[in-house]
Amino acid sequence: MYNDFSISDKARKLVLKAEKDLKDEFQKIDEICDINSLKVLKAFNRNNISEAHFNSTTGYGYDDVGRDAIEKVFAEVLGAEDALVRSQFISGSHALNVALFSYLRPGDLMLSITGTPYDTLHEVIGIKDNPSSLKSFGIKYDQIDLINDDFNYQGITDYLKNNKVKLIEIQRSKGYSTRKSLTIDKLKKVIDEIRKVDKEVIIMVDNCYCEFVETLTPCEVGADIIVGSLIKNLGGGIAPNGAYIAGRKDLINLAGERLTLPGEGREVGPSLGINKAILQGFFMAPSVVASALKTAVLTSKVLEDLGFKVEPRYNDQRADIVQNIIFGNEKDLVDYCAGIQNASPVDSFVNPIPWDMPGYDDKVVMAAGAFTHGSSIELSCDGPIREPFIAYQQGSLTYSYGKIAVMKAVQKLLDNK
Repeated sequence: MYNDFSISDKARKLVLKAEKDLKDEFQKIDEICDINSLKVLKAFNRNNISEAHFNSTTGYGYDDVGRDAIEKVFAEVLGAEDALVRSQFISGSHALNVALFSYLRPGDLMLSITGTPYDTLHEVIGIKDNPSSLKSFGIKYDQIDLINDDFNYQGITDYLKNNKVKLIEIQRSKGYSTRKSLTIDKLKKVIDEIRKVDKEVIIMVDNCYCEFVETLTPCEVGADIIVGSLIKNLGGGIAPNGAYIAGRKDLINLAGERLTLPGEGREVGPSLGINKAILQGFFMAPSVVASALKTAVLTSKVLEDLGFKVEPRYNDQRADIVQNIIFGNEKDLVDYCAGIQNASPVDSFVNPIPWDMPGYDDKVVMAAGAFTHGSSIELSCDGPIREPFIAYQQGSLTYSYGKIAVMKAVQKLLDNK
């Protein structure tokens, strides 16, 4: 059957050989999945989720009991005082945009302590000129780069002592960079150091790709606000769109008024039939994230065995579901993405080619044959066409499908040598 799917014995054996060495790593992932599944189930039970919460509202969305229950469940699982979980958020970047415009006012200073944020925030902040940016409203921005994949603790504390910062932004996942993603342990350490200097500054964490990879959340180690997407980890591959903001109740209320309008805020926003999908996706999310992690670990082992540099390595501690493969040349990057695309359930007949994409400075090659357009909890692989030609692979709804896709991608590399 593998041969019928154009997977040679050589590619299959390479993957199966690597899989045999991963028993201990997979067991660690299963243990984390069990703990996070228990947290989710407890939250569903404590909030008395019932079929009534699957009902839909239209128009203004007043008195949407399902929407309100969803936000209570999310808040509990994420260790937050409150949460805003809405289909009106177009993406995680949109939710970050809403949060930043909710908390920052003209003259305020925003500080990123993880270097330059992800490409799609450049025009939001004003790193790249845009008449609708924070910069155009008189909001100032500065950044402190990481040092050796960790926070510049001394630089951060010195900066806070000499500047009045309104909001600190922390991006946990690497984005299109070569750095490591940031674990909860590192996050806790830097938050503790920040609080020694400034107890009032808002600490906002971009948590995209990181949910359920560990057993603690940023809110549980002191973050004021966390933001993420429902077509990534917490949607479980079922939620068709949406995002969340979770954290301090006063900050959630501000975000609600920025998403809709002052005076109505969170009281409006129809669910339009999405409640069941969000709840079911959230329920499945710990297991789906575990499948994505196993696929990432397998990918890391196989590609390292083939001689490529990978980050993280298969036995490294992980902070997100993203696996980097450093190809060093455009051809291997594009070929690998083509293999992932050909093993997708949707648009398998398409060959991805590098192309200009909104929000990105470089051409991007993207393999994404997903049921939900743009979903990155479903298996996808992409990368900017620039040195050192890194593939960023993430997701997989089940490990079995992920394993087949890795075989197919490896086969593509072997075929084109």
